[in-house]
Amino acid sequence: MSVTDTAKHLTEKEKESLDVAEGARETEWHQPSFVAELFMGKFREDLIAPYPLQSPEDKAIGDEFMGRLESFLKDNLDPDEADRTTFIPQKVLDGLAKMGCWAMKIPKEYGGLGLSQVNYNRAIAQVASYCGSTAVWLSAHQSIGVPQPLKLFGNDAQKHKYFPMFAKGAVSAFALTEPIVGSDPAQMTTTAVPSSDGKSWVINGAKLWCTNGLVADVMVVMARTPPKMVNGKEKKQITAFIVEKGTPGIEYPSRCDFMGIRAIQNGVITFRDVKVPAENMLWGEGQGLKLALITLNTGRLTLPAASAGMSKQALQIARRWGKERVQWGQPIGKHEPGAARISWMAASTFAQEAMTYYTSALVDRGGADIRLEAAMAKLFCSEASWKIVDDLMQLRGGRGYETGPSLRARGEKGYAVERMMRDSRINRIIEGTSEIQHLFIAREALDKHMSLAGDVLNPKAPLGKKLKALVNCAIFYPFWYLRLWLPTSFWPKYSEYGSLAKYMRYVDRTSRKLARTLFHQMVKFGPKLERRQMILGRLVEVGTELFAMATACSKVLALEKAMIQNREAETRAAAAKAVTPPRTQIDNGPRELADIFCRQAQIRICNHFLGVCWNTDVRDGKVAQKAMDGGYEWMEAGIIVDDGEGYKGQKTVSTQPSEERRRYPT
Repeated sequence: MSVTDTAKHLTEKEKESLDVAEGARETEWHQPSFVAELFMGKFREDLIAPYPLQSPEDKAIGDEFMGRLESFLKDNLDPDEADRTTFIPQKVLDGLAKMGCWAMKIPKEYGGLGLSQVNYNRAIAQVASYCGSTAVWLSAHQSIGVPQPLKLFGNDAQKHKYFPMFAKGAVSAFALTEPIVGSDPAQMTTTAVPSSDGKSWVINGAKLWCTNGLVADVMVVMARTPPKMVNGKEKKQITAFIVEKGTPGIEYPSRCDFMGIRAIQNGVITFRDVKVPAENMLWGEGQGLKLALITLNTGRLTLPAASAGMSKQALQIARRWGKERVQWGQPIGKHEPGAARISWMAASTFAQEAMTYYTSALVDRGGADIRLEAAMAKLFCSEASWKIVDDLMQLRGGRGYETGPSLRARGEKGYAVERMMRDSRINRIIEGTSEIQHLFIAREALDKHMSLAGDVLNPKAPLGKKLKALVNCAIFYPFWYLRLWLPTSFWPKYSEYGSLAKYMRYVDRTSRKLARTLFHQMVKFGPKLERRQMILGRLVEVGTELFAMATACSKVLALEKAMIQNREAETRAAAAKAVTPPRTQIDNGPRELADIFCRQAQIRICNHFLGVCWNTDVRDGKVAQKAMDGGYEWMEAGIIVDDGEGYKGQKTVSTQPSEERRRYPT
């Protein structure tokens, strides 16, 4: 095959992937989205304020459950031992089941705890701060495993069959990724074909990196079903099936070992003529990928919650160490480099929680489209948490690099910073890498423009559609674009935010700059804009920072109002008892953290905008291509090349897990 043929082939595969991805998207915006409006240059404060604080009643439910969960884990689970042995003890799994931890999101009528999204995420954050592996066990089961899609798309018979199982401690998994398929499901090779009698489907294929897959009692399996003709064109179908453990033909050839979260049960699962009853199809034929994407809108919220939990743990270690460790005559937290790190940790952690629990509250409240908010929360929190842990490692120095058990063995406090670093790194990868999040957010942010101008930019669009699109553009864009340049008012706005008002005004006017810049790039690059992923990524980062700033400021206002109301209630109660009212002070901490975060965010936003026009993106592409073609191979002289084959003298190692490593599956 010639280079031209290869390029043409790749282009066709890319088109196929785009068609599958577009077909699975939610194409309508039936409910409001703060972030979607932000990208169109419209700052909808009414969607961000008042910040949805948790009700006292719901908080009390979460506090009680988290209290029991904390006591149980501290008494029964050694996270360092789980990391060393790569197993969660069975007594811990049984204890979690007894507490209802595998049914946190299962409705009460099926025997579950029926926790709100906010309380569920609070619990995941708490567990993640203690043991990353246990947090992954719980979140993989409930956020992307069977319970979430079953809750959203299952029929009554399926819910009545499986929900009670989870309430009793059954574990689930979600099987999507394959050895050659990551974020491109169009290339999926696992197939499901109907049996001759139509009563079942037969699945063949292999799934990789299926978390909980080796122990799952039930799993959702994505498979290609026979294509259908739509408008004269063959359309691929991806369908979701509920598959039970023990079904003949399911095998577990390998368990995967990872850098971190080492006690999870993740591996390869193969399906050889696995017969699944027709009634186990979830939602409908061809709806599998859309089911996965919609499930992830809510499911991926556990990632920012877990990231925030790890960040809070890192912060408490950093503030203690920053005060205890003295170098050059004063604590390292008072030296500017140490102070800068601790300040960033505190401010960023506050913003992470503001974003996470704002979006979680929207899930509980309903009436909002959270696909962009959830993706941004995942992107921001996973990236910020990784930087926080990295800064903590630097702050701790050699003690950060040393393991917790080793530190304790020689009489020091055994902060497990190195384990925390290994565990937290995965958050930038799973449930959509940061790069995929950039692309997903950019595509959704462009949706309004694509619906208006898509046919104008599409060279294959019929003339009639182009003319119609041109008319719509002529009606919409002149007034919309003019509004982006006009000042919104001639007097200061958002005065109720006090010292934070300037940041709300900044978000307001910068949202218009973001919308203008995005539009300018559309005009400049046209359909090729989708290839300029670095530019889109920078603009997504701008939107993410603006979202974080707005939620942080909104949360401060809500917290302060709640504090004032509590003080007034205490005063009234004291007056009724004729006693002196308590002198409760309003805590200035949240305002201070929001202020420093917003200042830091403004600097980052400035750099992102600068990078849109001043960058090395094109040259980077050329250098990378030359490197991949061996053009810089001369630089590799003097090393022992890692060819991926390992030590040459080693014996062939079986991929079959040992009996010990198969302990859970059996």
